[in-house]
Amino acid sequence: MTLDLGRGTTLITGASSGLGVEFARRFAARGSNLVLVARRAERLEELASELRASANVRIEVVPTDLGITGAAIALRNELEHRKIRITSLINNAGFASHGAFDQADPERMAGEMQLNMGAVVELSRAFMPQLLQGHGALIMVASTAAYQPTPGMAVYGATKAFVLSFTEALWAEARGTGLRVLAVSPGSTKTEFFDVVGTDEASVGKQQTPTQVIETAIRELDKANGRPSIVSGRLNHVTALSTRLLSRRALARTSARVLGDVRLAAPEAI
Repeated sequence: MTLDLGRGTTLITGASSGLGVEFARRFAARGSNLVLVARRAERLEELASELRASANVRIEVVPTDLGITGAAIALRNELEHRKIRITSLINNAGFASHGAFDQADPERMAGEMQLNMGAVVELSRAFMPQLLQGHGALIMVASTAAYQPTPGMAVYGATKAFVLSFTEALWAEARGTGLRVLAVSPGSTKTEFFDVVGTDEASVGKQQTPTQVIETAIRELDKANGRPSIVSGRLNHVTALSTRLLSRRALARTSARVLGDVRLAAPEAI
């Protein structure tokens, strides 16, 4: 059964680039009104102008820093003030850091955890009553990093493992409602992701395009009995499955080699 987005409104976070932009284009093409959320207002306005010209839907732009605790509630209150009810939510916003954990900037690390996990939970809870009133979708962007430890990106991998587990639990809780819940896990994708990371060392294998990732997600959402989570790309899917065959020790060591063999600094002799 094709997911009917007509006459509904989809909130998309991280809508200023990459997967967020492609989600916006595809959902607008299916007749969904949109609320575009990200920090970069100019980027959002450019996308909104493009979509207004190509699709007969309502586009609202709400520049917001979801890395701040409480931003989700403020966003919900703003939309209530605008008399906008959300029928679908795409939790796409997130970023990663690369390097040894003992060298991580505490402020950046806290922001990474808040955006990748805290905002996802807060937004999902804030809009859940509205989502359950319709027949839309709750989509979380996880990562293939969720399927194994990621030395050198320890915090990022852990946050995406959280997103995967959280989404699959909500999928089970949503059974019997009209809400479709899905976690989509891309592998390396041609977006600005690695510009934010600050290195290409975390890029493993052939990159997919945002279009390929979104098409995979939408195909799954169109199924009447869709799965709780999917991995985008056949090779990525096989790799994710193969992690079950290794011991946790072997898996951590293998991941470390693939991701640049980042190590904690040896203590100086006293």
